[in-house]
Amino acid sequence: MDAERTAGVRAALDRVEREREQVVAKRRAVQRFERRVRKLAAQSERPPAGTARATACGAASVPAATRRDDAAGAERRRVRELFAETIRPHSVSDVNESEPLAVTIREEFGPEVATALSPEAGSRFTPAVKEAVVSAATSRQRGLDGMRRALDAEERSLRAALASLDECEDWLLRADETPLSGLGFDALRQRHETLADHREACDRVVRERQRHLNGATHHTAAVEVDHRFLATYLYEDRATDYPVLTAATRMDGLCADCQRAVRDHLVRRV
Repeated sequence: MDAERTAGVRAALDRVEREREQVVAKRRAVQRFERRVRKLAAQSERPPAGTARATACGAASVPAATRRDDAAGAERRRVRELFAETIRPHSVSDVNESEPLAVTIREEFGPEVATALSPEAGSRFTPAVKEAVVSAATSRQRGLDGMRRALDAEERSLRAALASLDECEDWLLRADETPLSGLGFDALRQRHETLADHREACDRVVRERQRHLNGATHHTAAVEVDHRFLATYLYEDRATDYPVLTAATRMDGLCADCQRAVRDHLVRRV
């Protein structure tokens, strides 16, 4: 027997497990980022016009916002630093690659938050900016939770298919130990029927897998992960995007070949 028939499904399970570990680690990183941003102080929307200072000619009004804006600018820089420390290592394959930090922020949190945190957007770290960042981090965690649930569903689908295919392959291995020439008519007929059952099981694997791929995991009303899109993403660098369907088709083909051989022997026994 050729173990390659189900090797793709086993490789898919390994891929799912690695992706789930990355998703869980990223979710923790986003959570750490959110908690640390919540501790940062936000400045009021409207800075004070100025304060009075004694001069040789009397009292004069001087800007008091400069020192506050410098502090606010430091808070915004700190948000970008926190993102680089916590989330970026889980967002890019190489933290030393040339992708600008602003691009990574936009990919994770969207263009509005990326613009709000941009150094060119101004220096004040207002409550509105802080709330936008915290809200984006919370939403990202929900998205990652949905991804994890979709990966769990993918694992269940793969394991269910593998159980059926392994059962078929185990039977074929045992049956192969007895040559067809050593079987009587009734035994040959029973083997033909058993092969038909296994072919039906392969067909059922295909139907159930297609049903899974046509569905989606709903984490919340706003978070949905399409299973077919997920499978394409997970297995795009593999020999096939559809490891279960490929394995089931191969197993069904083997059973069909075995059935033909059994029928040839049955005809000769009549």
